[in-house]
Amino acid sequence: MTWLITGGAGYIGSHVIASMREAGERVVVVDDLSGGDPARVPEDVPLERGTVLDRPFLDRVLREHAVHGIVHLAAKKAVGESVERPLFYYHENVTGLQVLLAAAADAGVRSFVFSSSASVYGTPDVDLVTEETPCRPLSPYGETKLAGEWLVRATGRAHGMSTACLRYFNVAGAAAPALADTGVFNLVPMVFERLAAGLPPRIFGDDYATPDGTCVRDYIHVADIADAHLAVARRLDERARAGSGGDLTLNIGSGEGVSVREMIDLIGEVTGLDATPEIVDRRPGDPANVVASAERIAAELGWKARHDVRSMIASAWESRVHPAE
Repeated sequence: MTWLITGGAGYIGSHVIASMREAGERVVVVDDLSGGDPARVPEDVPLERGTVLDRPFLDRVLREHAVHGIVHLAAKKAVGESVERPLFYYHENVTGLQVLLAAAADAGVRSFVFSSSASVYGTPDVDLVTEETPCRPLSPYGETKLAGEWLVRATGRAHGMSTACLRYFNVAGAAAPALADTGVFNLVPMVFERLAAGLPPRIFGDDYATPDGTCVRDYIHVADIADAHLAVARRLDERARAGSGGDLTLNIGSGEGVSVREMIDLIGEVTGLDATPEIVDRRPGDPANVVASAERIAAELGWKARHDVRSMIASAWESRVHPAE
């Protein structure tokens, strides 16, 4: 019995592979390598290069590898690009998910874990975001994640599939240099990129209604994200074996808020570099405060984040200074 991990050659996907394999799970990877690196996938893990939009390809992979569960991570995720190319994002993220779910249902797959995002909440006006907080996404990317959740749950109900929708907050860190985040979409790598270029990191607005005027976010170590996937996958397995479907919708966050200024100051401490920031205009749509309530996943699975913000920054910096050969 095998777990299929779509997008397994990506930053988060490669960490999920490592966590699941360490726990003794068998995995196979599907990735079109448009954003992933095959070097992240261990040599003894099958890597099937292809897209979730290709139904015959998926049918073959599911059959040949006797897949019983899927962790779906593959998606386009640049918010700005999604505004410029909404049709592309809906095609890749929603149509691709629909094709994958149809193949999974026909193949008798019993468990499906969907990588969602805190972007489904939009700009919540609450201190802690719970899974019951109304979803009002601000971008086509966030809309595709919310639509994906609807599609996953509906398919699970119709086909007796155990499903989970995991809403990630701000991911950072690395479990090993070879698995580091090489993109520049998140705060930590963005600050590293500015420092490496001899430029000050930028803060987009310092006049928010927060203690230091900068936006407050919930940061979660990618290794914790991976361990959460393992815990969820095992719970879905239990439900599938018991013949009970159902859906889990869970925030994956630390439950603690850190401001952008605090993050940049800590990056300066960890790296030893001058990280004095440059204050620029606000970005449209940035909420002042988005911090997860992590109570539901703790109650449901006994899971909680183990890594603090300093360890996230230190591991990411170590991976940049001493990248994998």
